[in-house]
Amino acid sequence: MSDFLSAYSIQNWLESCPQGYLEGTEFGHLPDEAEPTLMLDNAVLREDAVRTTVQLVVGERCALSASSGLINAAPDEASKRFLATQTLDEARHVEIFTHRLYDLGVRKEQLEDVIRTYANPNLVKFAEVLLEQVDRKDFVAGVVGQNIVLEGMAFSVFEMMHAMSKEMNPKFAHTLSGTIADERRHVGFGENRIGSLIKQHPERKPDIERMQKEMSYFMLATFADSFRGNRTMAELERIGEQRTHGDFQGHDVGDMSLDEMEAVLADTVLKEFKTRLGRIGVEYQTPVRP
Repeated sequence: MSDFLSAYSIQNWLESCPQGYLEGTEFGHLPDEAEPTLMLDNAVLREDAVRTTVQLVVGERCALSASSGLINAAPDEASKRFLATQTLDEARHVEIFTHRLYDLGVRKEQLEDVIRTYANPNLVKFAEVLLEQVDRKDFVAGVVGQNIVLEGMAFSVFEMMHAMSKEMNPKFAHTLSGTIADERRHVGFGENRIGSLIKQHPERKPDIERMQKEMSYFMLATFADSFRGNRTMAELERIGEQRTHGDFQGHDVGDMSLDEMEAVLADTVLKEFKTRLGRIGVEYQTPVRP
């Protein structure tokens, strides 16, 4: 427990996060960085960016509700303190992605209407499955759903988006790099803390496996909707702009079709689920492909 206390302490969080990789940033990026003029001036690119960012806000609002709701359900003080730091991380993520919507031209009084318009229904259902566990104060299922399933999905999504943004949008790529570092810490907590609790309560495995399968289905359905509705690649080709290049899981995102991107992302996330669940003693359940 001493290593756990050290790795997930508030002091370690202060040194690594606000005093570490976030130092000198403003809403997650450098103060002089801005959204590309091309994106702001092109209606199709701007709308796709708004739609994508709305999904990030929806996911992070769910993560904020889950992490804050699990604090009082935690069985020990070390977990409570870590979840307090995670709650602030998730609140920061909500804020920086909301601020990106403002940078993209969404007015503050429009925010909730824009989120309702673009929020993917499958992502909303994904969040509902997780928050049901939190509402029941089910710490084990809640942390698996939050810190392994939701955060594991977010980690890979952010990595792909970072690869796609590095050349074309350094401001957004910089914002994502900080969230990736946060998610890596959150996933590590989920594995390290829940593994021992699963050993103590093996009877919980069937419920957790059903939850993982259900959440995974809604995740895949969200990916399918998002890639099939994306118009950015076609618009860049229409106006003669080069796609950005970057590596994701050994693939150049600048050379991939949308179908290929969807397949690689889905396979990457599901493979990570299987590995991480195996580490905590839970059997991965293969979801139906939407």
